[in-house]
Amino acid sequence: MSEDNKTAKKTDEKKIKKVPVEEPKKKDVESEEFDLLAEKKDALGLEELPDDIKKKLEKKQSEKTAKFKNKKVRKKKKKVARKITVGKAFIKATYNNTIVTITDNEGNVLSWASAGIAGFKGPKKSTPYAASIVTRLAVGKAREEYGLSEVSAYVKGVGTGRESAVRGLNNNGLNVTLIKDITPVPHNGCRNRKPRRV
Repeated sequence: MSEDNKTAKKTDEKKIKKVPVEEPKKKDVESEEFDLLAEKKDALGLEELPDDIKKKLEKKQSEKTAKFKNKKVRKKKKKVARKITVGKAFIKATYNNTIVTITDNEGNVLSWASAGIAGFKGPKKSTPYAASIVTRLAVGKAREEYGLSEVSAYVKGVGTGRESAVRGLNNNGLNVTLIKDITPVPHNGCRNRKPRRV
């Protein structure tokens, strides 16, 4: 190599500055889990519904409005807006479905929802995921119309949606003060069927 090439190479090396490469920061395992648990919230502070369920609900709503457009509509009496902050939540979790009913302390129904309303069909109706969506729908209506903030939960049945429905109440901003199991238990009441002969 000639001397000119060597000097040119040295000047090129001087021009190129070595920039220290920063290593990506490692996230704590706890903070990562928290990010997974933190879900999107809407204006009311409720868990945001998944897009597919939003579409199903909108489709049902549009079908209803199209159905009633042709009929004559009577004028409804204006409802007086009641503020009910304390109520009860009844969760019926069977092997085939999950139904959530929210009432006031006297037992007058404020809102309710079932897995069928949320657009689930067949075996999906009894899943814990369906139960959480159903709870979100019922709580959303009760909080929007009545300003509900505190409930005592009464759970009935042995379905898979029991726990996720109770969790759904808490996740959607309701303060759960009591959880009581009211599943009916037979005390040797009815006589069993005779055994099947094979």
